Formats: sequence, C-alpha cells, structure tokens
Amino acid sequence: MRASVIQIAVDEGESVESRRRRVASMVREQAGADLVVLPELWTTGAFAYEAFGQEAEPLEGPTYEAMAKAASDAGVWLHAGSVPERDPDGPLYNTSLVFSPSGDLAAAYRKIHRFGFDKGEAVLMGAGSELVTVRLPSTTLGLGTCYDLRFPELFRGLVDAGAETLVVPAGWPERRRSHWTLLAQARAVENQSFVVACGTAGTHAGVPQAGHSIVVDPWGEVLAEAGAGEEVLTVEFDPGKVATTREQFPALKDRVLGLQPPRRP
Repeated sequence: MRASVIQIAVDEGESVESRRRRVASMVREQAGADLVVLPELWTTGAFAYEAFGQEAEPLEGPTYEAMAKAASDAGVWLHAGSVPERDPDGPLYNTSLVFSPSGDLAAAYRKIHRFGFDKGEAVLMGAGSELVTVRLPSTTLGLGTCYDLRFPELFRGLVDAGAETLVVPAGWPERRRSHWTLLAQARAVENQSFVVACGTAGTHAGVPQAGHSIVVDPWGEVLAEAGAGEEVLTVEFDPGKVATTREQFPALKDRVLGLQPPRRP
C-alpha cells in the first residue's frame, strides 16, 4: 500500500480559494498512491480561531467539491484533512472528510476531543460523538483528529470496530512536538496498528507548527518522518503486517478492562 502524506504550510497571506486550488493540484500529483492524507483545518489554520466562523462551510461546501474532484481526478482514496463545518442547525464542527477514488464521500468524522480547555476550539466548536471507520480494499481506516491522539480509549474503540490503520490529521504546535511523535508511536504499539499522522508546517495565527508528519508500523517502528517544512511524505507498507503482528504477539486478546461494564458491589 502506498500512502502520500501532504504536509502543507498555511500561509496567512494566501486566500482560502487559492489554497484549495494549490492543495487540489498537489493531490492530483499523487496519482498512483492508494491513500492521500491532508492535515487538520488546512483551509483556515488550526489556531486561527477568529477565522472558524468566517470560513465555516456546509458539509458539501467548496472544499468538499474541490477535494471530491481531486480524489476522482487522481483516482485515490483521499483523507481530505478537516474543515470547519457549519451544521444547518447552527453549530460548528471540526469535520474530516474521506473520499473514494470515484470522488464519492466515504465518511465524515466530527472531532470528538476539542482542544483549548476553556477557549478556542473547545468553546467555538461542537463535539462529535461517533467513532468512524472506512473500509479500503486492503485495510480499514480508523479516524481521529489532532488532540484525539491524547485519548487512547478512542483508538481502542476504533480497533474494536475493525480499524487496522489509524489516520490522524493535525495542526500540532512545535512546542509539543516530542508528544506528537511519542503519542503516534504509542497508539501504534498499543493497538498493533499502522498510524498515519499528517501535520502542518509554518505558523498559524502566531503558533509555530510541528510539521514532522509520521508513519508508524504496528511494532512502533517509524517508517517515514517528514521535516519541519512543507513536504510530501510518501511511504509504502504492507497492511497485512497488522494481522501478522496481532497473531505473533496477541496482546489484544489479553485485555481485561473495558470489555464489559464493571460489576456493582
């Protein structure tokens, strides 16, 4: 399986429409890949909180249309990162979109864990509530977004739902880059899954970004890692390694906690 992880910089001087065109062109250049992944909130910047409401789109808005066409033109499965989605009833969500090679929407995931504590995304966005997996011909994707990476129970739930490759678009800050790498490897090891994590480069609203998109195998080995700047990271891996790893080292079968409700005393 060949994955292309597109780590872009969100230049505040570039219009959203110009960025859509540029990113669509980059996706088309990945024809031949099985999976292409974009970062979180690349239309606005993950820390450009004041832009969320201004740039929010309906689910089938301009970014949806541009990315659906790019996926179809390239003939790839496209995880189009996430966009600020405006629900018809009013709330905003940090919503990831996955398109099939025909350009059809295969899945939409609303980010469950919102970052910011008592400000930013945590107060501006609604919280998703559903775990989302997507079946590809050679693997099943489990979807998470950025801050979700800190919550192992989400990814264990995705594995229970059949996920073998965990995909995490992000706008992760440079000052916590060591956590980004550590957590990506931890989620891979504890779930015996591949992790494909796509970050952003540059600076969003004054916050330097970590970059260093990363692909990790089920043993925690780093297969490929980007640098700090804008880059397309391409890696090939065997999805069958998930089943082999889980068979050779069947730790998931020894789980005790979380499999059933606790008994009342």
